[in-house]
Amino acid sequence: MKRQLANETSRTQRSLLLAIVASLVLHGLVLLIPRQPPKAERVATRLEASLAAPTPQAPVVEPPPAPAPAAIKPATPARPPARRPVIAIDKSRAPAASSAAPKWTIAQKEEMNSFLRELERQPQAIPRPSLAQRSLAMAREYGRQQARQEREGSEILERLPNSEPPDPFSLEMYLDALVKKLNRSAGFVRNDPRTNGMKTAAVRVRLNPDGSLQSFKVVNAGDQRDQIAFVRSVVEQSVPFAPFPSDLRRSAKSLNMVICIQPTLFGSGGFGFSRIPEGKGC
Repeated sequence: MKRQLANETSRTQRSLLLAIVASLVLHGLVLLIPRQPPKAERVATRLEASLAAPTPQAPVVEPPPAPAPAAIKPATPARPPARRPVIAIDKSRAPAASSAAPKWTIAQKEEMNSFLRELERQPQAIPRPSLAQRSLAMAREYGRQQARQEREGSEILERLPNSEPPDPFSLEMYLDALVKKLNRSAGFVRNDPRTNGMKTAAVRVRLNPDGSLQSFKVVNAGDQRDQIAFVRSVVEQSVPFAPFPSDLRRSAKSLNMVICIQPTLFGSGGFGFSRIPEGKGC
């Protein structure tokens, strides 16, 4: 019995050894077979990218559509040229025109010649002055008018430089108010008509824009000493006069008023202040 067990054990061990040896031989043969090792793949550690300018793409040009074949029109028959209408005139019925030139009489020729000579004698058309020329002419006329008014004893404004001329209507209204106030004040001043002289005298009164008296100057005394004193008293009684209107204040710095004292025989017999008509001297 023991011998049988020993035989089986030895048989099992031999089988195991053979299996191990066969396995070793097989693995050795596998290892001896030449093999190409696989390429190691690179492990991506970061993301790399680059931007490139886009390449311009040529615009797609569509080919023009093929022209449609022209429709063949049927040949039209040639039309005869239109004839222009012609108006025929029957010369046999038209009145015969006189081929002779008109004859001029001597009187007609003389009248025509005189008319042509009159046209030649007429002056050529004068061109209209420009705006600057008209302005200069107006300024010269205004200066002459002021000088004439001063010589004749009328009122005159002492203008501000580069100022516009005042409104004539406003100036007339202001001067009329001055004369009215002088006449009212004259009723409060004693005057003896027997002291009136025989000669003409003149005084100049200058007013400020606020109506106050700037100066009283005797231009021509003559033999009117008492009347000059009377006029001075009337002016002093009247001041202050009304201030200048707004348009006068913008254009004048003073107003010169010349008062003429005339003899009684040249006047109407009464006394009073009045404006001298334009064109009449003092």
